[in-house]
Amino acid sequence: MTGKRLYRNTKVGLVGGVLAGLADYFAQDVVLWRLGAIVLLILTGLMPGLLVYVIAWIIIPAQSEDQQPSAPTHQSE
Repeated sequence: MTGKRLYRNTKVGLVGGVLAGLADYFAQDVVLWRLGAIVLLILTGLMPGLLVYVIAWIIIPAQSEDQQPSAPTHQSE
């Protein structure tokens, strides 16, 4: 069964590519995911959000060179 898979997008990602990968997977703008992560980090006192990010960074595989994102994560300038 071939379908959509979740990968870290390390080309667009600022740190580990987790949020960029989530944006690719759900075909949304990566800026929305980054803003949501910032709000989550502020509301939870930083540590729970960072722990979830690091765990996701470890669990979600990086996107290989031959795989293309299903949708662009940001608009070209």
